[in-house]
Amino acid sequence: MAQDNLSNKLGIPSNLAWGYLGILIFMMGDGVEQGWLSPYLIEHGMTVEQSASLFTVYGITIAISSWFSGVLAESYGPRKSMVMGLLLYIIGTIGFISMGMAKLDYNAMLLFYAIRGFGYPLFAYSFMVWINYRTPNNMLGRAVGWFWFVFTGGLNVLGAYYSSWALERYGYENTLWSSILWVLIGAFFALVLNRDKFETKASKESKVKELVNGLTIVNKEPKVLIGGIVRVINTTAQFAFPVFLPLYMAEHGFDTKEWLQIWGTIFTSNIAFNLIFGFVGDRLGWQNTIMWFGGVGCAISTVLFYYSPIWFDGSYWAVMAAGIAWGALLAGYVPLSALVPSLVKENKGAAMAILNLGAGLPVFVGPAIVGLLIGSIGSEGVIWVLAGLYIISAILTKFISIPKQVEELPVLEN
Repeated sequence: MAQDNLSNKLGIPSNLAWGYLGILIFMMGDGVEQGWLSPYLIEHGMTVEQSASLFTVYGITIAISSWFSGVLAESYGPRKSMVMGLLLYIIGTIGFISMGMAKLDYNAMLLFYAIRGFGYPLFAYSFMVWINYRTPNNMLGRAVGWFWFVFTGGLNVLGAYYSSWALERYGYENTLWSSILWVLIGAFFALVLNRDKFETKASKESKVKELVNGLTIVNKEPKVLIGGIVRVINTTAQFAFPVFLPLYMAEHGFDTKEWLQIWGTIFTSNIAFNLIFGFVGDRLGWQNTIMWFGGVGCAISTVLFYYSPIWFDGSYWAVMAAGIAWGALLAGYVPLSALVPSLVKENKGAAMAILNLGAGLPVFVGPAIVGLLIGSIGSEGVIWVLAGLYIISAILTKFISIPKQVEELPVLEN
């Protein structure tokens, strides 16, 4: 079909197109509170350290869920692990709002936000395994670029813009309640309308073996571990920034709505460059794209973003421009999702488990860095730590050599 050919030329596997739309909408629901929850809780009596601790616990469960998503998706099928993620997300959200947020019960917040954290990695990262198995290697860079396009577009762009609109009309709690509707719509597209088949291993023994492979793959292929570490660094700043930058920006005259608009525009830039760097990586090389655009570029733009309110006298557009640059260069890491699974011919689910763990850990590591360091070195010191991590990631990527020959996968039929 011509429509399928166009989809494949763009880099979206035609057999998974509905799944991409589902991820976009699901992640929009997941991202409604990202830009305002920390300052909201602080305004209602919590300390910065408590807020950081809440996001740290949330990040721990995201990290655990991210690892499991790779091996569970391969062993039991992406659909089952995605359904599990959907249910955990809904249970966690209901408990967090009704028993934690509404009553300002910090212990209930910790418990249910942790449960909620198991949700989106199982849903979204299981679909990433689906993509890696069902996409030929000559378009894999573009296919994962599209995944990060819809993932980030939902989480950081649509989520931020929707919440900036909904907060004024529905209030904080009702805006968060509405997230359940969006994740259900996303699940309908990804699990009901998406009819692509994924063959799983039938025996219990093979499923147990796959779970073990998720741990032992780093011994068999140490470069997978390096890739996982680079993936952690990739988005550590993304999850550290919301903990302290809204307060920092408020000191320089930016209110919550302006910050949400900046944050949303940053990731509008990011999702566009997720696609661009997917194409760039396929042509200039995955490794070089990650090193120079991702590592070095993000180090420079992180510092620029922080100092722009000072250097440009609180100019909204100067801060916006610096943020757009950071968001664009953050997409330089996109080819990592193609590079790491390509390091192994088999056990791609295990390799993806490590990469997914690396994607989940920043939700824990980012707030943890803020909570541990901001009291002693301040926000300025935290920024330089984050910039230094980006340089380290560029150095580490040098050691992830691209296989000389990557076996071409066949184009899979619907």
